Formats: sequence, C-alpha cells, structure tokens
Amino acid sequence: MPNPFLRTKSIEHILADCDHPEYRLKKSLTVWDLTALGIGGIIGTGIFVLIGTAVVGDAHRPGAGPGIVLSFILSGLACALAALCYAEFAAMLPAAGSAYTYSYATLGEFLAWITGWNLILEYGVACVVVAIGWSGYFNNILKLLGLELPVWASYSPGSVEGGFLNLPAAIISLLVTAVLVLGVKESARTTGVIVVVKVAVVLFFIAVGLWSVEPANWSPFMPYGFQGVGAAAAIVFFAYIGFDAVSTTAEEARNPQRDLPIGIIASLGICTVLYVLVAAVLTGLIPYQQIDVHAPVAEALRMVGFKWGAALVAIGALAGITSVLFVMMIGQIRVFFAMSRDGLLGPWLSAVHPRYGTPHRATLLTGVAVSVLAALVPIGEAADMTNIGTLFAFSLVCVAVLVLRRTRPSHPRPFRVPLMPWIPLLGMAACLGLMAFLPTLTWIRFAVWTVIGTLVYLAYGMRHSRLAASELTIAPSGD
Repeated sequence: MPNPFLRTKSIEHILADCDHPEYRLKKSLTVWDLTALGIGGIIGTGIFVLIGTAVVGDAHRPGAGPGIVLSFILSGLACALAALCYAEFAAMLPAAGSAYTYSYATLGEFLAWITGWNLILEYGVACVVVAIGWSGYFNNILKLLGLELPVWASYSPGSVEGGFLNLPAAIISLLVTAVLVLGVKESARTTGVIVVVKVAVVLFFIAVGLWSVEPANWSPFMPYGFQGVGAAAAIVFFAYIGFDAVSTTAEEARNPQRDLPIGIIASLGICTVLYVLVAAVLTGLIPYQQIDVHAPVAEALRMVGFKWGAALVAIGALAGITSVLFVMMIGQIRVFFAMSRDGLLGPWLSAVHPRYGTPHRATLLTGVAVSVLAALVPIGEAADMTNIGTLFAFSLVCVAVLVLRRTRPSHPRPFRVPLMPWIPLLGMAACLGLMAFLPTLTWIRFAVWTVIGTLVYLAYGMRHSRLAASELTIAPSGD
C-alpha cells in the first residue's frame, strides 16, 4: 500500500470530483466577479487599521515610519510571486480548496492536510479579526451620529472594562452568512457594489490628502532602518490576504482557465498601487509618530482639518471591511468543503444545497463559529497568526508548481508561470523571509497549531480519506 503521508490525488481525480452531481457547485462567476472578490478581500482591515501599527510600531517591534511605502512594496512583491504560481494552478486545476487542493495533487496527503489546516487558521482568525474591526468602525460612526451602544453590548469580555458581548460583530457575521447561503453569485454582486464604494473612498483620500502633504514628514524615511521596514512588511502582509481567496471559488467560475489568472493578478496589481499611494499620502500628512493606530486613515484627515472627509473615510472603511468579511468567509467555507469532500473532515460539511448550489452546512458552521468568537473573544496579535499560516501556504504553492512541472510536464497549462524556476524559488524565499520577521511567540503558537492538526489527521483524516479507500478498492488482491 502506498505511504499514506505521500499519496497524491491526481488532477483527473480532482476534476472528476468537481463534476460529481453530489458535490457540484453552481458555475456563475465572471471575470469581473472574480476580480471584485479579489479586491473585496484585499482592501479592508490591512489598509484601514493595521497600517497604523505598522508605521508607529508597538512594544514587540519597531515601526517603519514613512518607510511603510517600502513595506507595502516588499509584501506586494512576495504576493505577486506567489500569485503567479496560484494563477498557473487555478487555470489548470479549477477546483475548490486553493493551496490545499494544489498540495494534494503534488506534495502528498499529509502536507495537503497541513496546508488546509493552516488555511483554516488563516481564514478563521481573519474572519474574527475583521468582524471585530467592523464593530469598531460601526461604533465610531454611531458616535458621529450622536448615538452610542452600551459598553456591555459593543465589546467582548476582557477587551475593555464592562465589556460583555460584541453584538455588532456577531450580527454582521450572521448577516454575511445568510447572504453566502443564498449563493456565491449574490455574494459576488454584494461584494462588487461594496468594492466600488471603498475604492472610491480610497481614491478620495489620496486626492484630498495629496494637497496637504508636507514632504518634511517623510524624514527620517526609515527611522528604525530596514529592521523596521521588514517588521512592518510582515504586519501589512495581512493587507494583501484575499487574492488567494479567488482561487477557492474556482469551481464556481464560468471560464476558469481564462478568468482566474486575470482575477488573481488584476486584483493584486490594482490594490498594490493603491496601497503605496495611501501609505505615501498618510505619512506625508502628519508626522508618523502622531498617526492613530486604531483608525489611521480617517484620523489623519481629521487632524489636518478635513472632518467631513474623516467621516466619509470611516464609512468607506466600514464598507471595505464588510467585503473582506464576505471574501474571508467564502475562503474558509470552500476549504472546509474541499477537505470534507476528500474525507479528511466530516462528510456532512460537503453537502450542497439542492436549490442554491452552495455548501450550506459548511457556511452555517463557519458563520456561527465566527459570530460566537467575534462576540466573546478579544483577539490579540491575531494578524500575526493569520499571516504565518498564509505565508506557509504560499510557500508550499510555490514548491508545488515546481513539482508538478516535473511530474506532469505535458499537462495543458492555460497560464504558465514565466521565468521558471526562478519565480517560484523567489516566491518561496520571499514568503519565508517575511515569516522570519514575525515574533517568536507567533512561531510557538504556529507550532502548537500544527501539532494539533497532525494529531487530528492521524486520529481521523488518515483513516477516513476517500483517496485511501479508492486505493484499497483497486489494489490487486496479492498486495
């Protein structure tokens, strides 16, 4: 019998599962839908919230100061290298599961499981963080309108004195869940509208803030040297998470071979340009030491006299964070669906709704879990946990492209990574380099999470794998 840790699922097997009536998802996404999902997943918490901490720094690491522009470029470059690898896989293997599915086809079942396990970490923690961030902006907008929720109903226990239940975070999670159950096309339409709003707000900030930039605020450009820039790059990497979620919807794309690479690369390129411009304007408006770490973009406008602009940006940030929550939950749900379909998680998670064509049970599980955690748990340093899981998955996708080029060199590839093997090798090196800037405590938590995942695989996944069952069925009696 083949080594259970190394057995791979062939591309033909994966595509056959996608077309099986029991697991078939509704194909309804266009290239615009995919690009909007990518932008919707990228522009949000990272640019509207985390940029403040990245610029100023915290007790654990130095900030980048105006050098945050370089931090965004470094993170964007690492993502671009990984995105090219994602695009090749997504075009030739249009299946749900993203990096998990790609690893299963190339690196073996165990590494695929570990990849999926870390994607659960990425999307799950990100959903909770985004929901809590949404609640913070929602409370700020209520205050601008002269309204205010009681402390007990707007903060989780332990986050502030008197906090008991983060009700806004729970409610937005459940509302997003309801839309996702109805269909991915409906979710994409909602996200598309929100994307137009938040991109307009980002462009507004750049246009208005540009006239108030003081070049003197850009000096010193790197107050803590490259250490600060690198540490900030590891933080703002969170701002780019979302383009990979496009690949999780591959089974629902109408023309995946053409549209998926366009959606992945276009969304990442557009957002990188916007991020660099926002970072330059933000650090030019006020001295970097004065940037607010909770609402940096809106507060910067308020501090230079654009109070109405600050309110508008706050509303745009709320819209932006909403679309991120949509995309992050879609990613989480599709990973659950793919792993369940392979037998590595409970089979009930891969059930498809007969009317809506969505994995409704995985959607409900994800929505309820995110709602409860966002309402009750104050998540500290959660962005780091999301980033390390994502960087690990990106690194494996870069390796997997190299492996598949060697094991299946003649398989049709509608999109091919250029400059092989240098692009995947540089992508892997860039992701591992960013991981090195993450705090030691994050690495310890990552190791603990991986050990737990290994135990779950040994106790359940390895024994219930559908691939293992099919191998036993076709194996000769003398084996």
